[in-house]
Amino acid sequence: MTRIIAGVVGGRTLRTPRGSKTRPTSDRVREALFSALAARDILTGARVLDLYAGSGALGLEALSRGAVSATFVESDRATAQLIADNARSLALAGARVVSRSVLEVLRGEPVSTYDLAFLDPPYPLGEDELAETLSALEPWLVQEAVVVVERSARSPSPRWPGGWESERVRRYGETALWWAVMRP
Repeated sequence: MTRIIAGVVGGRTLRTPRGSKTRPTSDRVREALFSALAARDILTGARVLDLYAGSGALGLEALSRGAVSATFVESDRATAQLIADNARSLALAGARVVSRSVLEVLRGEPVSTYDLAFLDPPYPLGEDELAETLSALEPWLVQEAVVVVERSARSPSPRWPGGWESERVRRYGETALWWAVMRP
């Protein structure tokens, strides 16, 4: 069972896709991630981009904790609809769901700029495609934006675009979170 950990809808459960389409971020990892974001005072008023959104748990958690908007990009239509249904049932304003591939969206004109981006691609996604995605993400971010990539703990560090500062990596069992900040 996946739930919102804290904030205005803390404790409420999320519906998740059936089968093995997605791998929702565990409560333990989300709790650590959002504690670190709260310590940096990033969430209040943030515009969030949740790429490879899956269940939408990361973006929905951010909205619950004070983000003003979250755009979810999920290529699977049924899963994207589930994110929209979850946001509606939680009465979280500011959710926008896009059902297209991440690279297709990022190659288009940015509809907004974001303070925080989550990327939780399928573990089999290749390193070259991840690097291409990170490069395509750059025009969508404000300076000093924080980017968090969730991958298998066995994956190599992402190849960050020039000018991005890799800040840290945290491992939680099979999951690793890589953090970077886009510097001017």
